[in-house]
Amino acid sequence: MLKSEYHIAKMDCPSEENMIRMKLDGIQAIKKLEFDIENRKLTVFHSEENEEILSRLESLNFGAKLSTTNEVDENEFSTESSDVQSKLLWSVLLINFGFFVIEMTTGLISRSMGLVADSLDMLADSFVYGLSLWAVGSTVIRKKKVARLSGYFQLTLALLGIIEVVRRFIQFEAMPDYRIMIGISVLALIANAICLLLLQKSKSKEAHMKASMIFTSNDVIINSGVILAGVLVLLTQSKYPDLIIGSIVFLIVVRGAIRILQLGK
Repeated sequence: MLKSEYHIAKMDCPSEENMIRMKLDGIQAIKKLEFDIENRKLTVFHSEENEEILSRLESLNFGAKLSTTNEVDENEFSTESSDVQSKLLWSVLLINFGFFVIEMTTGLISRSMGLVADSLDMLADSFVYGLSLWAVGSTVIRKKKVARLSGYFQLTLALLGIIEVVRRFIQFEAMPDYRIMIGISVLALIANAICLLLLQKSKSKEAHMKASMIFTSNDVIINSGVILAGVLVLLTQSKYPDLIIGSIVFLIVVRGAIRILQLGK
């Protein structure tokens, strides 16, 4: 068994990881991939010399370079139970999608763009988790199709949200209900904290599990931002804190949608 390490200069988030996974999909010699996003390192365990691995990595234009290739014992690339990982990801997916429905509904009722934007961020995460689960064993074509559909849907909703924020900035609009904003955001914060705890308890070193932790950690920050916006609405008796936070979160969702679309190329 061979173990090759690659330095990938432009790999700095889970989206690049997913693009690399899809690019290397189908190479029979590959037995396992390990990603270290912090250090921009990819480790590939493969059964034989294969120049196609580096060739495909270079085609992504992420600055991929082969660092080392060594022989290793086959026991080194044993993986943890996929069933355990799947159950954890399903739990996180359902919690995120459930709060998408809750936050979207209460956001419209309370006239809070911060809650609406946060709900779309929850939906975006549900797409990411769903792609990871549903694409297992699927063809590359299906994976790309799902990524494109998810990305376009998410991008459309986010752009509509930005247009609505601009309209509310320009026109007279009633102040959002800060009580609903704070209450629902606190519940969403607790839900995301539970998701993060579940993922951390798994102690998984698998890259897609680490990616899930990154997404959930970002959600905790966004939830805190919406809570802050609710407090500022209360203190200032103004709609603007909610619109500003909503704008920021919508832009985060747009960025996520663009990265999902890149997976479909």
